[in-house]
Amino acid sequence: MSAAGRRRLPAPERFTRFAAIDWSGARGTRHRGIAVACCDSGSDAPVLIAPPENAVAWSRTAVLEWLVERRDAPMLIGFDFSFSAPFVARGAHLPGETETADAKALWAYVDAHAADVDLGAATFLEARRGRHFYLGAADGVKRDFLHWRVCEQRGDGTTKPSTVYDAVGAAQVAKASFAGMRLLHRLAGRIPVWPFDALPDRGALVVEIYTAIAARATGMRRGLSKVRDAASLDHALAALGSAPHAPLAAYTDHATDAVMTAAWLRRAVNDAGLWQPDLMSDEVTATEGWTFGVR
Repeated sequence: MSAAGRRRLPAPERFTRFAAIDWSGARGTRHRGIAVACCDSGSDAPVLIAPPENAVAWSRTAVLEWLVERRDAPMLIGFDFSFSAPFVARGAHLPGETETADAKALWAYVDAHAADVDLGAATFLEARRGRHFYLGAADGVKRDFLHWRVCEQRGDGTTKPSTVYDAVGAAQVAKASFAGMRLLHRLAGRIPVWPFDALPDRGALVVEIYTAIAARATGMRRGLSKVRDAASLDHALAALGSAPHAPLAAYTDHATDAVMTAAWLRRAVNDAGLWQPDLMSDEVTATEGWTFGVR
């Protein structure tokens, strides 16, 4: 399947339900950093989905099970983590270690070599610190670890704040991304993942999202992408064509990011340019993937 085939446009009204999942790579089995928000076609505000069985927080395994149970639904599901590591610039995901020819092979490799509970990947990174991952000053000069995927590099020469090789600081996405790759591996044959799989004619589809893109779409300027109160959330939702939300128990970054991004995903689904980015070549499609929302 060529990149052109994988990035064809979905049929009008192909998706009628939209979910945004704020993800976590934290250790353990329950993660307050995970939030799941859903909305249907129309303008009703997204709602947060409570963890199953009255749990205090979601586990990554519970998210996997929740997805699989809904694999036949016409639902577009966005995850806020990087679906692959850079490949194009250096010809390998983990140079000197992996011979993975595509992202799916990387997912399988990570899942086979990560022993953490609940699809975690913290020890996978720690075992490779200083070689592939930067976890602190003892690993050397941080800039030597900063490599980006094609979709993470902008035309003006700037890049995303962090890469999957940087595991230090609030902006880091390393632990969440490699934990997420384990989940993506477990979805194989059950729910397609864009753009690695062809767009299915029916059922659910998973895409990579970046919540800051949704924030920009509401008019928030760069550096101020977090919403922490009811009025600000309603203002953001209104900019996305959504009605006001039902009050949340707590206005955490995770909860508001998920709610806002679900509304953005519902609006963005019909933007043809987001399904057909110019720089998403066959090689990029197979090895690195793409963030839905980046043109």
